[in-house]
Amino acid sequence: MYDVRSRKATEFIDDAEVLASLAYGEEHKTDRALIESLIERAEDCKGLTHREAAVLLECQLPDLNERMFALARRIKERLYGNRIVMFAPLYLSNYCVNGCVYCPYHAKNKHIRRKKLSQEEIAREVIALQDMGHKRLALETGEDPVNNPIEYVLESIKTIYGIHHKNGAIRRVNVNIAATTVENYRKLKEAGIGTYILFQETYNKKQYEALHPTGPKSDYAYHTEAMDRAMEGGIDDVGCGVLFGLNLYRYDFVGLLMHAEHLEAAFGVGPHTISVPRICPADDIDPANFSNAVPDEIFEKIVTVLRIAVPYTGMIISTRESKATRERVLNLGISQISGGSRTSVGGYVEPEKEEENSAQFDISDNRTLDQVVNWLLELGYIPSFCTACYREGRTGDRFMSLCKSGQIVNCCHPNALMTLKEYLLDYASPDTREKGLATIERELEKIPNEKVRAIARAHIQEMEQGQRDFRF
Repeated sequence: MYDVRSRKATEFIDDAEVLASLAYGEEHKTDRALIESLIERAEDCKGLTHREAAVLLECQLPDLNERMFALARRIKERLYGNRIVMFAPLYLSNYCVNGCVYCPYHAKNKHIRRKKLSQEEIAREVIALQDMGHKRLALETGEDPVNNPIEYVLESIKTIYGIHHKNGAIRRVNVNIAATTVENYRKLKEAGIGTYILFQETYNKKQYEALHPTGPKSDYAYHTEAMDRAMEGGIDDVGCGVLFGLNLYRYDFVGLLMHAEHLEAAFGVGPHTISVPRICPADDIDPANFSNAVPDEIFEKIVTVLRIAVPYTGMIISTRESKATRERVLNLGISQISGGSRTSVGGYVEPEKEEENSAQFDISDNRTLDQVVNWLLELGYIPSFCTACYREGRTGDRFMSLCKSGQIVNCCHPNALMTLKEYLLDYASPDTREKGLATIERELEKIPNEKVRAIARAHIQEMEQGQRDFRF
């Protein structure tokens, strides 16, 4: 029985409701009047329900699809401007006790190189990331209560925050670890994490259980209800996602929106981010074995309709995707991307040899962080290394109220420019620095509040004298 406020996974992700929504979308995929009315209503940036979004995803009318793409671009520009937040994953350990059939970390894989970083090795990885210019990390581990207990994760976070090399510092650690207890989420909150991220993989319970035959992750309810426990533990910034290609994309698209609606209904704030990875090659994993692979044109439609349906939610794309794919979806809704990423354990200090692979998945975009920043500048974006909202307590509903009030442009825009200036001074190549300085000068004039604009300009000038870490 569908109940958006229920704390029971099979009630807030009710199979019958998902299937009814898919049928509704199929029934109305050429209903011009309905689709036009949904597009027009979504202009107010208040979003759409999962059932309404299913109609847009199924739309078969080319001219209305083009209107959707244009609407997604307007919504993203209105709420996030041309800022793109930069981050990098940091893999601490690939020891794992689960049997997930789509992940090379699965316990039965005997030829992947198992590795766990010591605190000294983590410090070296962090220095390497700081020397690239990164300020925000996404911490990753396999699920293994012996090798990767919560105490190891907490100690690693303390190590990461404690490393300051030259002008470098990791100012925010987001955490992507297995579903855990309310008590452990409280500990993560106390450790100062930013967003807690957990991918559902698929919302179809039957398919989920087939894909996770063994290990703690095989418990569908415990995994699906993890965000509820995280919020109970005080973490009000959570990040959802599915691995598109494991199941029928339509089902998981609707399930993802139902999960967002549940968090909003039960806790007053939806997910801070939604990630949209697709199944890709990895050690011991061949995407050809998964018949539900999502083609590029459908992937772009998914990003588009998610942006329309949940306008205030950040959207993340990883280096699983190629440069060409990332470029196409940037203006359709994506607001965060990784750059210079390594998905192997310890891969930043010493890139692995092919025969020593410990990576979770193959990277399609192998450019350095500076090359990604340069590319974004050429496309007219502002690469942002900002972590101010986390550090100023603007999380959860406080961030959403900032975004919904329109004041984000007087806060996030100058913060993005100031962190970009830090990057240009400390890490950029000459060509990137030249492009970035021109971008800063141009974008300063777009800050609507005259006082904020003057303060931002003064701070940017003070950076030339060696000062760092200004924020609104």
